[in-house]
Amino acid sequence: MAIEKTEKIWHNGNFIAWDDATLHVMSHVVHYGSSVFEGIRCYALPSGPAIFRAPEHMQRLIDSARIYRTDVPFTRDELVRAMVELVKHNAVWPCYIRPIVLRGYGEVGVNPLNSPVEIYIANYPWGKYLGSDASEGVDVCISSWTRIAPNTLPTMAKAGANYMNSQLIKMEAILNGYAEGIALDVNGYVSEGSGENLFVVRNGALHTAPLGNSVLPGITRDSVLHIARDLGIKIVEQQIPREALYIADEVFFTGTAAEITPIRSVDKITVGKGKLGPMTKSLQAEFYGIVRGEKTDRYNWLTPVPVGAKQPVGV
Repeated sequence: MAIEKTEKIWHNGNFIAWDDATLHVMSHVVHYGSSVFEGIRCYALPSGPAIFRAPEHMQRLIDSARIYRTDVPFTRDELVRAMVELVKHNAVWPCYIRPIVLRGYGEVGVNPLNSPVEIYIANYPWGKYLGSDASEGVDVCISSWTRIAPNTLPTMAKAGANYMNSQLIKMEAILNGYAEGIALDVNGYVSEGSGENLFVVRNGALHTAPLGNSVLPGITRDSVLHIARDLGIKIVEQQIPREALYIADEVFFTGTAAEITPIRSVDKITVGKGKLGPMTKSLQAEFYGIVRGEKTDRYNWLTPVPVGAKQPVGV
């Protein structure tokens, strides 16, 4: 989907025009994928815009950078304030927020340490990631591409280079007529989608793969686990064999972009009754109730954006 421009982008502590946020073609990130990033949603509540789990996202950004020995010259709280100011300045909400830390124009060579660190934060309108009818469930396949193996690329870092693997998974799925692909890990157990974590419902229990199965520590994944505990749902965090997807009562994706998206079929095998299941529905009700301001923000997940009398121009 095309990105709709906003007025300003935050860059290294200052606002710059959208069209001025450019990189030299010889920047390290262009040649070697040396970036870490986040995807964050800002929701439109009756009380005004609010960013979902802003501190947790920015902490993960800093953690990802640390894994790649990249020094971020801003604290977590400073980056959160930068997001808030950006949304306020651009007056666009609901929106998607994209912070990225990258290695810029310096030396050409694999060693990244002599290339400067650049930090950008952009925000722009964005709708449903897996399609407008995703609430009814999406059809997915098991990818022929294996998820990144341990000791190859660190999956706990949300790094740009990791998403070359994700692109292969996504392209294969789309070209074969599916909305998304599910990758298995190096040992053949269920890992995650190209950009989403995965949950399986079976006999009243909620199953999800542990981080050791090459799973990104998703913020929405963590949110669903919080909600599930409060609802008294039994949680099983362990390896999931591929065939468990075929006999599941319900399967759903989670992620900042996907939010909570039910899966209707896997490899053309209908999941459960082929429609939104009761556990997925109850988790959605709690999650969307909070982010839409219909329920109390009992977890303190929302960071309000003080916008005064400004009106949103987002989707």
